[in-house]
Amino acid sequence: MDCGGRALEMTDAKNHTAVITGSLEGRVFTPGSMKEAAEAIELAFDYRGDVTLMLRSGESVGGYIFNRQDAGRDPYLELFPADCPDPRCILYRDIVTIAFTGEDTANGKSWESWVSKKDSERRAEAEKSEAVARTKGYL
Repeated sequence: MDCGGRALEMTDAKNHTAVITGSLEGRVFTPGSMKEAAEAIELAFDYRGDVTLMLRSGESVGGYIFNRQDAGRDPYLELFPADCPDPRCILYRDIVTIAFTGEDTANGKSWESWVSKKDSERRAEAEKSEAVARTKGYL
């Protein structure tokens, strides 16, 4: 894929500072500056659902953001459009609004929930192993 002749580089997913608690599902951001656009795009990059971008041209593009490059003269993002198999490159400066329109698949799925689930699974497996061992006379 070509993004205006720029060499494509994946950006570090952990090297960003945009932080908002709770789900972004249903929220719409209208950045007033390039800094606000970059912050909103960081949120969209971390979002585990589709977003809809309204562009200066009037076009609306929905899809999943899989990369962004905010360094350099022309920051851009890359997304997989919902209606097209080919990735698309969009310049930050062309984005008017960012709407979090897709389901937030990570909403409510915290680390603590995962740990609790795994702990329950481990206990169930241990009880099952103990029962098998008892029926075989090992315990």
